[in-house]
Amino acid sequence: MHDVIRILLLADTHLGFDLPVQPRIQRRRRGHDFLANYATALAPARAGEVDLVVHGGDVFNRSRVPTSLAWQAFEPLARVADRGVPVYVVPGNHERGRIPHLRFARHPGIHIFDEPRTFVANVRGVRVAMAGFPSERHDVRAKFVSLVGSTGWHDASASVRLLCLHQCVEGATVGPADFTFTTASDVIRAGDVPRGLAAVLSGHIHRHQVLTRDLRGRSLAAPVLYPGSIERTSIAEADEEKGYMIVELARDESGVRVDWSFRKLPARPLVRRDLRLDAIADEHLEAAIRSVVASAPVDAVLTIRILGAMTERAARVLSAAYLRTVAPASMNIDLRVAVGADVGVQPGTHVPRRPPQ
Repeated sequence: MHDVIRILLLADTHLGFDLPVQPRIQRRRRGHDFLANYATALAPARAGEVDLVVHGGDVFNRSRVPTSLAWQAFEPLARVADRGVPVYVVPGNHERGRIPHLRFARHPGIHIFDEPRTFVANVRGVRVAMAGFPSERHDVRAKFVSLVGSTGWHDASASVRLLCLHQCVEGATVGPADFTFTTASDVIRAGDVPRGLAAVLSGHIHRHQVLTRDLRGRSLAAPVLYPGSIERTSIAEADEEKGYMIVELARDESGVRVDWSFRKLPARPLVRRDLRLDAIADEHLEAAIRSVVASAPVDAVLTIRILGAMTERAARVLSAAYLRTVAPASMNIDLRVAVGADVGVQPGTHVPRRPPQ
């Protein structure tokens, strides 16, 4: 291998998040943020700066999506493939392991891991085996070795081998408390990653990270690369940078050398504020709400968590209609009810579905 093979790795685009086809309420929708970052992430591929594109799964936020959204997802990938850049897509858990409206992905340059399989790409005379399987949602820990074997990756005639996944590998961390995945049935043993792979390219974990050692500090057979999601999907991701990765493969005296870099995307700020009703007199509640809104960035996704018992006047002030008059048009507001609080969510308040990782 005389020159570097460059791969654009993105995942967890969750297209369709907060993007209803017929919205009942006119307000800023977060779904356009996801579509914009999706286009930005693919720009290097459209410009011919990479040799391959891998989407690590959860293209969509749901398993059933309108045809218009499926077209919006695959039309950019088709344009990339038209440039001669092969695209590889892993169906994620949000797609329930199956890509909807697959007809939009029918392009000779777009390859879907709809079952365990291996595709071989020829990059300037170098054969690269791209192995993978759709998201396994039931006891992948027990099935992983068999699933990888059934891809046929080891028998492929290639000098570079990669594994594409949408799974959790032990040692991955998420959340503000750095929760670490260890021994659950949906967590792959790090020691089960086979030798002979240059790298594992995976989605599913929304925080960008690269795993190179197992829980005991031993080196992995191959690095596990997570680009993370392209936008923040829950308050647990508020402090995380979002983006995609450029992975570079080059041969040296020890085999295939893998290098990577992370490219940031302009993710919306997520802010949470608590509002204690028992500490605010009714006549001061409107001023308190305005102060909370003013303290957040104008383009924030602001979550207001309600604590305490609600009076009739507070219920009127905390209506979705009132909150929209207070906030700038560039802001999203979520009203949340703390567990155990004596309050109900008001009709029309924006409470979007939060996708689990």
